[in-house]
Amino acid sequence: MTLSGVAIGEASKATGIKVPTIRYYEQIGLLPAPPRTGTNRRLYNGSDLRRLRFIRHARELGFEIEPIRELLALAGEPDHPCADADRIARAHLADIDHKIARLSALRTEVARMTECHHGSVADCRVIEVLGDHGHCLTDH
Repeated sequence: MTLSGVAIGEASKATGIKVPTIRYYEQIGLLPAPPRTGTNRRLYNGSDLRRLRFIRHARELGFEIEPIRELLALAGEPDHPCADADRIARAHLADIDHKIARLSALRTEVARMTECHHGSVADCRVIEVLGDHGHCLTDH
């Protein structure tokens, strides 16, 4: 039996995913272990490359590993209702909204502390705010 496919370096180039990351995805079960040649080289087929591209795109959109695992499982069930995929995406969107709100509050605080009148360091708003350890933005 002759095995066909591309080696891990070629899979890396074709998908934009670094070789160690491909190995990691195999290790955690996000990508099934591909068949190996007699010289123990991994061979990736078209399905593996499509799966890697799916993973890469999901990671670019900020999805964590477990939601990607769930989405991949759903992708393997074409007749499954898409409500579960929608639920996963909506949860991710809520996380993004939460991060945006935190970054917005952070930006406001840093902008406020940079309203300096350029006097001496003794009167510097940046130093004053950073020195106020009792008031922390993450406590809100």
